[in-house]
Amino acid sequence: MTNVQSPTPISPHLLEILRCPVAVQDKGNNPDPGRLRLVGQFWLVCDESGMKYPIRDGIPIMLIEEGQKWRGTAEENLPVPPPAS
Repeated sequence: MTNVQSPTPISPHLLEILRCPVAVQDKGNNPDPGRLRLVGQFWLVCDESGMKYPIRDGIPIMLIEEGQKWRGTAEENLPVPPPAS
């Protein structure tokens, strides 16, 4: 039996270029605001703004309203996979 790895939810290149829309608006002195981290294969987290964006069916949902909905949720409590809406 071969070891099958789960696919990466988004490409590393896409992760490199995506930015949090809230952090980009409030960039302050940061020359590269809104960088995102992949958490648990299903979430993009912005450390600057605290926003947490779900990845559904391989598509990052980068809506401000969606990120705000999960802002107060601790990373370890984010649902996996994210709910449909």
